[in-house]
Amino acid sequence: MPGKGTKADPWVLKTPPGTSEFKAYRDESLNPQALVCWVGKTQLSYDLRCLNDLHAALKKHGDWMELGSADEQKPAREGTVEAWGRSAKNPVGGWYGLKKGLRGRFAMYVPPVMEALKLAEVEHNPKNNRMRAL
Repeated sequence: MPGKGTKADPWVLKTPPGTSEFKAYRDESLNPQALVCWVGKTQLSYDLRCLNDLHAALKKHGDWMELGSADEQKPAREGTVEAWGRSAKNPVGGWYGLKKGLRGRFAMYVPPVMEALKLAEVEHNPKNNRMRAL
């Protein structure tokens, strides 16, 4: 994987369908620590603990889980990674996204990072991709 996952040397990744490239890095200097994603000129950030929390949730789920990526303003389909990333029942009790207005798309940007870190397997179809824990 290109990059070290730092601000100076971010990971260069593609969305699950492979249609867009983005950069991501861990910023442990923030409170809470964050996974920062750059998509063009847009910066999204997610609570860094999402990587371990989602990995644990996928292991507990035990099978493939549909990604179901959606913008913050749109509802997430039940049973998807996106819905889990917003759920009051997840370990943070709600959104992992840290920037109001840009908290969605959790299932578009977090799974490729987890795949690069060898925490998960992610499908790369044009639509309806899924992931599972490794």
